[in-house]
Amino acid sequence: MMIMKEFTHTDEKGVRMVDVGSKPVVRRTATAEGHILLREDTINLIREKKIEKGNVLATAQIAAIVAVKRTWEIIPLCHPLPLTGVDVEFDLDDDRITARVTVRCDGKTGVEMEAVTGVSVALLTIWDMVKSVEKDDDGQYPETAISNIRVIKKEKLEL
Repeated sequence: MMIMKEFTHTDEKGVRMVDVGSKPVVRRTATAEGHILLREDTINLIREKKIEKGNVLATAQIAAIVAVKRTWEIIPLCHPLPLTGVDVEFDLDDDRITARVTVRCDGKTGVEMEAVTGVSVALLTIWDMVKSVEKDDDGQYPETAISNIRVIKKEKLEL
């Protein structure tokens, strides 16, 4: 039997941002990852730094960090957080790139949405950077796909 929980962000007056003022400050870490499927030729061009728009992975790292820092501005009920660090890593395989973003803060609420936002924007940035080589003759992207964006680890440590 499923137990129904009360919604924390809505009440009879409408939507609200939850008050976390009474919660203790805790060291919080979250890691998210996701994949972008690309043609093998595209992956090789990225490895060789031969994409016309520039260094794909460095640009995606910067984009991910900016996205993490601005998550509270684009997801309506997220709190602004005192971030203490962001790491962005990529693993390149023959047909995909895995992006992994770890976010840290000492705060009153978690950083999962920041990590997921960072991964999402990193992958979107990669797609944007390689559009010209991923398109087929009809201007479509039959092999390009973003998938499996998820939180893979979450930690909370008392200070």
